[in-house]
Amino acid sequence: MSGTWFVLILLCLLMYVVLDGYDLGIGIATLFERDAGHRFETIEYVARAWDGNETWLVLLGVSLWAGFPLAFGTVLPHAYLPLIVMLFSLIVRGVAVEMVSQAPPGTRWQRAFGIASLAAALAQGFTLGTLTDSDRVYDGTDFGWFPVLTALAVASGYLALGCAYTKWKATGELRATAARRGIAATSLATVLGAASLAAVGGTAAPLNLHSPGRAIAFTGLLLFAAVGVGTALVTQRPAAGSDALPLAGVVTATVALGVAVVVARYPVILPPALTVTGSVAPDNTMVFLAVGIGLNMPLILFYNWFAHRAFGAGSKA
Repeated sequence: MSGTWFVLILLCLLMYVVLDGYDLGIGIATLFERDAGHRFETIEYVARAWDGNETWLVLLGVSLWAGFPLAFGTVLPHAYLPLIVMLFSLIVRGVAVEMVSQAPPGTRWQRAFGIASLAAALAQGFTLGTLTDSDRVYDGTDFGWFPVLTALAVASGYLALGCAYTKWKATGELRATAARRGIAATSLATVLGAASLAAVGGTAAPLNLHSPGRAIAFTGLLLFAAVGVGTALVTQRPAAGSDALPLAGVVTATVALGVAVVVARYPVILPPALTVTGSVAPDNTMVFLAVGIGLNMPLILFYNWFAHRAFGAGSKA
């Protein structure tokens, strides 16, 4: 049951990173956009589905809190500050996107949306980095340098997703601008992601690749990520044919990298030895939660599909 629940949490995490990642990335991209009309157009892409995207964050938090209470209780005190920044930023984003939609162009709200998106992305990356504290056993006492690196990597990865999504949906000058920025963002995210992987070896929880099967799986997933990055870079050019391929490439790279890190760290959740089985809730609790989550997940998946199809499909002429 613990393994199944861990897969469920991983699914929630990846769904959130991909779905809310692109709209956070769109928000970050608005900080570089001078044209208020273009900013309004891209924010409207977010307005159609942002609430459904963030539902995965709620499901992730509930699943982690109920399924692995010891891990949740250990992480939370150490991550109060970045989590508070993230939650406040998400609130500002929600207000800003509605204000922009109701009273366009809403230049000040556009700027607030961009700043809050960047703050939320950095806070999420910083929180992720705290799970691998620098140079010491995880004890929740202070921050090292590693969370700063992961914060920059996550923000640049979100920006790459946002630019790829915008190129898929936009036309004309906005499409061309998103393509150029997407190449730069994807390149930066690749460099920072590789640096983060390399830096893990100097932390309290280096990657465990001692067994041949684990090493082969990790290497294969990194190859998938490299193919995704290559696809995104080649097809992100303004003159490229299919506008869906850059987004598919970035999503492939993001998911493959996330699964690769899990493969290299499983079953350790927090260093040095807090594992999945060592922090799982009692069996009765897990069964009860599995029924509740199992009933709600199809509804969330349907809502995401419906929102993107009914409200976000076909922006291009």
